[in-house]
Amino acid sequence: MSTDVSSRAEKNDLVGVEFLLELPKTLSKSNKKWQVAFIKIYCSRTLLNCAKHAIGKPGLFPRSLSYTAIDLDHPQDHHKDFKIDQETLNDLVKNKNQEKLQSFGGPNGLVSALKTNTRLGINEEADEIQRRRSTFGSNTYTRPPSKSLVHFVIEAFKDLTILILLGCATLSLGFGIKEHGLKEGWYDGGSIFVAVFLVVAVSAVSNFRQNRQFDKLSKVSSNIKIDVVRNGRRQEISIFDIVVGDIICLNIGDQVPADGVFVEGHSLHVDESSMTGESDHVEVSLNGNTFLFSGTKVADGFGKMVVTSVGMNTAWGQMMSHISRDTNEQTPLQTRLDKLTSSIGKVGLLVAFLVLLVLLIRYFTGSTKDESGKREYNGKNTKSDEIVNAVVEMVAAAVTIIVVAIPEGLPLAVTLTLAYSMKRMMKDQAMVRKLSACETMGSATTICTDKTGTLTLNQMKVTDSWFGLESVKDSSTLSRKVVALFHQGVAMNTTGSVFKDKGSSSSSEYEFSGSPTEKAILSWAVNELKMDMEGVIREHDVVHVEAFNSEKKRSGVLIKKRGEISVHWKGAAEKILAMCSTYYDGSGIVREIQEDDKIQFENIIQSMAAKSLRCIAFAYSEDNDGATKKLKEEKLSLLGIVGIKDPCRPGVKKAVEDCQFAGVNIKMITGDNIFTARAIAVECGILTPEDESNEDAVLEGEAFRSYTQQERLEKVERIKVMARSSPFDKLLMVKCLKELGHVVAVTGDGTNDAPALKEADIGLSMGIQGTEVAKESSDIVILDDNFASVATVLKWGRCVYNNIQKFIQFQLTVNVAALVINFVAAVSAGEVPLTAVQLLWVNLIMDTLGALALATEKPTNDLMRNKPVGRTAPLITNVMWRNLLAQAFYQISVLLVLQFRGRSIFDVTERVKNTLIFNTFVLCQVFNEFNARSLEKKNVFRGLHKNRLFVGIIVVTVVLQVVMVEFLKRFADTERLNWGQWGVCLAIAAASWPIGWLVKYVPVPEKHFFSYLKWKKRS
Repeated sequence: MSTDVSSRAEKNDLVGVEFLLELPKTLSKSNKKWQVAFIKIYCSRTLLNCAKHAIGKPGLFPRSLSYTAIDLDHPQDHHKDFKIDQETLNDLVKNKNQEKLQSFGGPNGLVSALKTNTRLGINEEADEIQRRRSTFGSNTYTRPPSKSLVHFVIEAFKDLTILILLGCATLSLGFGIKEHGLKEGWYDGGSIFVAVFLVVAVSAVSNFRQNRQFDKLSKVSSNIKIDVVRNGRRQEISIFDIVVGDIICLNIGDQVPADGVFVEGHSLHVDESSMTGESDHVEVSLNGNTFLFSGTKVADGFGKMVVTSVGMNTAWGQMMSHISRDTNEQTPLQTRLDKLTSSIGKVGLLVAFLVLLVLLIRYFTGSTKDESGKREYNGKNTKSDEIVNAVVEMVAAAVTIIVVAIPEGLPLAVTLTLAYSMKRMMKDQAMVRKLSACETMGSATTICTDKTGTLTLNQMKVTDSWFGLESVKDSSTLSRKVVALFHQGVAMNTTGSVFKDKGSSSSSEYEFSGSPTEKAILSWAVNELKMDMEGVIREHDVVHVEAFNSEKKRSGVLIKKRGEISVHWKGAAEKILAMCSTYYDGSGIVREIQEDDKIQFENIIQSMAAKSLRCIAFAYSEDNDGATKKLKEEKLSLLGIVGIKDPCRPGVKKAVEDCQFAGVNIKMITGDNIFTARAIAVECGILTPEDESNEDAVLEGEAFRSYTQQERLEKVERIKVMARSSPFDKLLMVKCLKELGHVVAVTGDGTNDAPALKEADIGLSMGIQGTEVAKESSDIVILDDNFASVATVLKWGRCVYNNIQKFIQFQLTVNVAALVINFVAAVSAGEVPLTAVQLLWVNLIMDTLGALALATEKPTNDLMRNKPVGRTAPLITNVMWRNLLAQAFYQISVLLVLQFRGRSIFDVTERVKNTLIFNTFVLCQVFNEFNARSLEKKNVFRGLHKNRLFVGIIVVTVVLQVVMVEFLKRFADTERLNWGQWGVCLAIAAASWPIGWLVKYVPVPEKHFFSYLKWKKRS
């Protein structure tokens, strides 16, 4: 029966469809459209009906071996899955609508409406995440489009010298075609056009690639990691993966990743200055303001929030979508180079003007002759076209001298070397946030470093525990009361958490989250003291919390259990000990702390610290003197002391020694006590045997703070280790060092380190342990928190500075030689030996290819053997002046001999002589590029095989020069040279190698010779 129904239904449908498809030919065009629309609707409904039958009654439509299934998926409105829509959520937070929040039942009601859970978070299955993303949007924002290649081409054409050259090329092209016809007359003007377009293209492509690289780095730097709770498990995810309904864990220094509502926490204060401009911190609590805004920073306390709006639905997202990263940031070195470029440009302008004046005078006085020996200007007999064409050629020559004289390659070299070093530093675990830091790091004279995580591994583990005056290895011997109090003190006074997979009974299945110190203590309490964190939390209510901060170096909690109040403190052992009047021994008996006991406790702390252990003490009180907003800070009972081992990083001692060998002072600034700090400093090589006689080598932050400003300035250079320091002490030290002329680099990871990071010449924040506030205040983010990476950044900084100095030496040699040759030739002979096209080609080799070759040299260990250049060292050193003047003098001498005696020496025509000058000049720059690889080392070929880019650029330059001379005669205004002439050119150019080698034997004074001029002026 079902088969008959099936066949009948199929037949009817086919007849219906066939009837509909046969459109009457008499229908008008508009009626046909209506008929087609009807057919589409009818067919859609029929197919949908068939699909429903197929799903509902599988046996109704018998399927053949080959069939096509059509799935008509209607877009679902996921908003119906939730009890609240996006518009309401946006209004709720943006307008801080407390009434509307209460209508949902407050924060807990909102959590239910978003189908999430304060303790467990959302389900982390991919379908659930996607459903929320499609309903409420993703946590990304649209950025302004990146600048296109066309934009950089247009920018390059805005250069005044390029515009003048284009004007000259246009006039030259016009007059050339008029005088010689299109076939012969386009060469001069066309050649300049091609050369100009080549220079513009190379410059535009370089800037475009640099801009693309900055965009990539911007995306990496904005990819912040944040803690969320999903499936009851606290985990770290990218800020871009957050969805509405996520429960976010916020700690001091975190950036609020999306708009949301506060659901749990204590003492939470937020810095909303990025949104409102107000510097005062806003308190967030369940009883007052519960709203949190994306882009703001957590200034104090901790808490949890439920996400209500993400991405473009937040005010921060809308604001950021209109902000593009500024890639035109001027670094100090670029500013100095701009001044240098301007000075050289003025000299070039003067020389060009004098050359033009001399050429015009010689032309109009009839002193110049054409190729056939006739005078070029014969008064009224000379055609006006010829006069204008001659003047245009002179102007073009003068403008080209300006092009060669102005070292526009210097900014390009800086850009290339910074972009290249930024890319390479990323591979070496350092992300540059501010360009200027790359070069400034090369001048660093002092590095102030943290201990935890930078010099050490930040893999903490409790290795020693003292209960009373006894060290306890087996926790089963302890009193139940002491263990219970420890459970309370650890579980309730922490910003960490413990997650255990319900299906596993193994203790190794526990996951601990929080800071490394918190994780070490939680792990010890769970595994050694058998703490059930969830059970302890269920039995107690938190009344008040005092969050940990770098000033007090402790944290406390006031808790209630069945109406009974108790206080727990945890922190630096000597700080907690000072708050206690009694102590619990291992058997649970409370004893008074006598003077002898106190000395014993201090000795225990010192002995643990001498083993490089971080000492954390726990204290307790049964009452809080009736207060609910302030914790009792005296007459407490000491529960015990634990020692946490954080081993030194492998390779850190070598990195410290490398920095010290490079003349950079390393100072360790830590919050640990003076004994732990000393032990770690010795282990890392910061403190050496010579420092034992230096009583100022190790001191506490409090002592440094108590000095007068004059005393601080006298002692700060001798300090190697500052223990028990606060962020203010670190800031004070940085200010003192800068006042003494040091270039200071500082590492920091906490929110309170922000002032010191900003004050330092180079702020280095930690990528793993660093807070977002610290990262935003820094110039470079050390991605692996390793001091060895800091030493690598120092090496790269020196490499950047060194590469730019190499290029300046190379460029100025060419500038001096080209200006002198053209000026002398113009004044004496009335013509310039190097034409506009030839000078543009030299400019291309020098500015772009030269910059690319020299700016991408990798750092060598030799760089770490030099003293730091400091703050006031001149950019062009005496060594550079010695090298460049020697090479420039040699090139000028040889080329002037060729200019005035070349024809008679080689018995060649004027064009061949000019080609010899051009070829020799270019090859001299190619050979001198090798000399520029090292400012002081005599062996300039060392490591050449490792720099394939340099070798490639040299090969390309030589090949293009051969093409210019041998095959582009009309374009480059050259004549072909025979093998002997090529040999002469190569021999003259190759002589720059032995000259460069010999010159490096000439000693130069350390004091810059310009300083003698200044001294004479003063006298």
